[in-house]
Amino acid sequence: MAASAPKDDVVIIKKYANRRLYNTESSTYITLEHLAVMVREKREFKVLDAKSGEDITHNVLTQIIMEEESRGTTMLPVNFLRQLIGMYGDSMQSMVPQYLEASLEAFQRNQSQFRDAMAGAFTSGPFAELARRNMELFQGAAATGAKPKDPSPAEGDTKSELAELKAQLAALQQKLDKLGD
Repeated sequence: MAASAPKDDVVIIKKYANRRLYNTESSTYITLEHLAVMVREKREFKVLDAKSGEDITHNVLTQIIMEEESRGTTMLPVNFLRQLIGMYGDSMQSMVPQYLEASLEAFQRNQSQFRDAMAGAFTSGPFAELARRNMELFQGAAATGAKPKDPSPAEGDTKSELAELKAQLAALQQKLDKLGD
């Protein structure tokens, strides 16, 4: 799929009566899977009915969700779906889209902060040390072709390292707790 347009341009997708989708940017027929990739890449697009010109983006996005859910790994719990269906026709229905959108945006911000915190944990701290030791063992075994030896440190070293790891884990837990606030 060509990415010739800047990310802020809206790509027009035409949907024909035979259910085929045509990407006007790349002049190719695409699938719902291609549209799902565009969503993940944060590419803006609008799906128009080729005959009437009606904007059917909402229907197509809903169809993508149905396809994703049918692949086996579901994200939307049955109880959530029941509650969502129950909100149709309710006096609060008009508020649900904004609430869900704000909730997902907050979730994505928290997810990003959590990933950043975890990335920091693996580049420094207890996990980084563990990864370094495992890599040394692997490299040593690969170089000699022998089974890796257990580099058990002396008893005193073990206790101090354990105390240090506990302190680092406690600090990491505090960071995670702050992200949850």
